[in-house]
Amino acid sequence: MMKRRSVLKHSASLATLAAVPFGALAQGKKNSIVIGMSLEPVVLDPTVNAASAIGEVTLYNVYETLTKIHDDGRVTPLLAESWEVSPDLKTYTFKLRRGVKFQNGEPFNAQAVKFSFDRAGALTSTNKDKRTFANLTTKVIDDGTVVLLNKEIDPDLPFLLGQATAIIVEPKSAESNATKPVGTGPYKLESWTKGSSVVLTRWTGYGGVQKPTIEKATFRIISDPAAQAAALLSGDVDAFPRVGTRIVSQFKGNPKFQVVLGGTRAKTILSINNKHKPLDDVRVRRAILAAIDRDAVIKGAADGFGTPIGSHYVPGAEGFVDTTKVNPYNVEKAKKLLAEAGVKTPLELTMTLPPPPYARQGGEVIVSELAKVGINVKVQNVEWAQWLANTYGGPHNYDLTIVSHVEPFDLGNYAKPDYYWGYESPKFNAVYDKIKTTGNAKERANLLGEAQKILADDAVNGFLYQPQFPTIARKEVKGLWKDMPISANDLSAMSWS
Repeated sequence: MMKRRSVLKHSASLATLAAVPFGALAQGKKNSIVIGMSLEPVVLDPTVNAASAIGEVTLYNVYETLTKIHDDGRVTPLLAESWEVSPDLKTYTFKLRRGVKFQNGEPFNAQAVKFSFDRAGALTSTNKDKRTFANLTTKVIDDGTVVLLNKEIDPDLPFLLGQATAIIVEPKSAESNATKPVGTGPYKLESWTKGSSVVLTRWTGYGGVQKPTIEKATFRIISDPAAQAAALLSGDVDAFPRVGTRIVSQFKGNPKFQVVLGGTRAKTILSINNKHKPLDDVRVRRAILAAIDRDAVIKGAADGFGTPIGSHYVPGAEGFVDTTKVNPYNVEKAKKLLAEAGVKTPLELTMTLPPPPYARQGGEVIVSELAKVGINVKVQNVEWAQWLANTYGGPHNYDLTIVSHVEPFDLGNYAKPDYYWGYESPKFNAVYDKIKTTGNAKERANLLGEAQKILADDAVNGFLYQPQFPTIARKEVKGLWKDMPISANDLSAMSWS
């Protein structure tokens, strides 16, 4: 067990993080920015909906969290000044920043933290990390001190508390955050023109850690890759994080632009509905995986910007093991497995695809490959809101779908029997329970490897690749994230040179 430790009490050093103060922009320098987004947020409260686009607009901009995640994966204080961890790794004591207010004038304090975390873990919560918060008991010591008691050992808790699902909300305004967000962050919502743009303006009442130089940020929704390229070339968009990979080659070597490439913890997968027949038969799922050439999918869906994976885990993560050889590309084996399962071909399946280019382009490749083994796939293209309501949520009305899961620590979704792919495995659950309760780093890494092997053996989903998310921006834009451990656009870090 780790000894009692005090983490990041350097409140004085936080001053070095501060960007240029309000009003200190050089004359003539731009003080607004237009950022492109492929997907529109369905609401503006990331605690009620799983879409990553919500956090891309609001996290660290409108809302803040106790901790802050940086592009290199570091975790530093934000609304917390410091925290301590007990020897048994289950009790976290947070010292909170004093004098912070919400944008409606209400004070930020330990009571707001308790309200936010109790709300996130409540029975009625729709927070995608509900399980994490349901395991927490939040105790208020005084206005500036809060204690979190965790039922499980979770070394990743400080990281998780910096994600969009862990934002601190103001109790009186929480229920209207979906359309009228109120946070402690440096930006306020100015307007939201659905289908077009979200506009944030700098909040002059912000007294936080990193004051922004950008006064106005417009998030423009542009889903088509050709339109993304046109908007960048015309100057209508200044920066486009997570841009469509198909257009990257147009900008390499162009002196007016920068192309930023870095790593992610995302997993692009062919999700399989384990509750639908004959997909409930592991031999059928293994046949689907054997029919798919991951390299061809990476080339067709992501223009080569990806690394093959064999489970719901990526290279570079703690405890990663290479499972790509568990279900390798083998057309004849796929045909044999279908025959063993008693499947009469052609097998008719439906693939529901959300709007991102990687899904639509990757779908074309996979449809072609499955056809070679006698699986005929009918494609249904849907809008993001439909996908969230009917595929991810609600009735889970699909056979196959393609999506990138961008959360760094989401193996626990396979322990949820009601999750959208409908996987149930007592063996996996037992291993995952051990992962959540061990404080020994080596043992935890071994258990993570075991969990990956179980998912690969069970062929729960078509594990395809770890994507790279390129960013294309004007040369003068500074402060863009290179690596993306989470999906966020930290406006306070951005400026113009």
